[in-house]
Amino acid sequence: MFAQMPLDMMLLLMLYAAGATTALIACLYLLFRRANAFAPRVRTSKRLRLWTAAFFGIVALGHFWYLPASIMADSEAAMLWMLIGGLLDCLLTIPGAIIVLLCMLQDRRRPLWPVAVITAPLVIIVVVSIAMRSYALLPWLRGYFALMGIGLVVYMVREVRRYGRWLRDNFADLEHKEVWQSFVVLAVVVLMFGIYASGNGGMAYEFIVQVCGIVMVAYLLWRVETLSDLKPQPLPEEEATDEEEAEEDDGDLSAATFEEIGLLLQQHCIDSQLYLQRDLTAVQLAQALGTNRTYLARYFSSQNTTYNAYISDLRITHFERLYREAVAAGQPISAKQLAIRSGYRSYSTFSLAFKQRTGQSVTAWMRRNLSLGPGPGDR
Repeated sequence: MFAQMPLDMMLLLMLYAAGATTALIACLYLLFRRANAFAPRVRTSKRLRLWTAAFFGIVALGHFWYLPASIMADSEAAMLWMLIGGLLDCLLTIPGAIIVLLCMLQDRRRPLWPVAVITAPLVIIVVVSIAMRSYALLPWLRGYFALMGIGLVVYMVREVRRYGRWLRDNFADLEHKEVWQSFVVLAVVVLMFGIYASGNGGMAYEFIVQVCGIVMVAYLLWRVETLSDLKPQPLPEEEATDEEEAEEDDGDLSAATFEEIGLLLQQHCIDSQLYLQRDLTAVQLAQALGTNRTYLARYFSSQNTTYNAYISDLRITHFERLYREAVAAGQPISAKQLAIRSGYRSYSTFSLAFKQRTGQSVTAWMRRNLSLGPGPGDR
């Protein structure tokens, strides 16, 4: 049978097998491997891993379902088989992809029932098409699919921007939490949706879908493995009470309260060098100050900054002080080592933060300050 099969069909079958195998291996990996192979020090979200594993499992099953339709000689039977496959996609694959996108945003647990609501019209159109045994409603399907895609993009862009603000307000270290990666994931998923909806069922279309599917599975697996679990840390009972009281108070904090928070930050964050603690969260800093996160967030807002920017400024100032002291003492200087000693987990993260703050690269700044000793404010 294979000897009589056209070359392009054999290649397509090989791609189907590769796509199904990739998705299945990724599914089993997320379900059963506890250690993280891509980023061993990163603890990933269990909820995200399970939903992504389910999505990969659905993708693998979809490959096995669509394969017979690709080699059927009876066009009417192939059409019915493809329509049923489309129904399965509307019931499982598309909702699964959207849920994975939502699970990547960890600022809050978003309800999943709206996913069923927005995909329900797709299911209805495909069910009617199966009953009619016809592609006559395909333009309606594509039209609604396009509207759903546009709505998803608008919603996700808004939510990712909100997620970015939440990160900057709550985390000192944004490594393995990058917002731009969420936009890339969204773009990949929307691209796959577009290819899926605009396809004509030809051989070229099948090749494109299979190649893009393999790339999507590989990229999503890498992203899930390198995204830190940012589950909100529970507060002690008394802190939670303070938080609730602060949220009920919509008024501005008094000048005396602002001054008190400023003094507490000087004592418990700057003088104690608490800012050097890696992965320091706003909740942990608020607890060290004896206040709550809401008051702390309002204080930073009044200073036209964010929690992340505040900690980053302290760390960069610490780096500058260490550098000047090393220059004055004639010691060998390693920018990477100084960055690690300043609280950064990686030099690339520090380098980006340094350039954003100073407007110049670390190397350029070091050259300009090579002959300088400790500044007047350095200790």
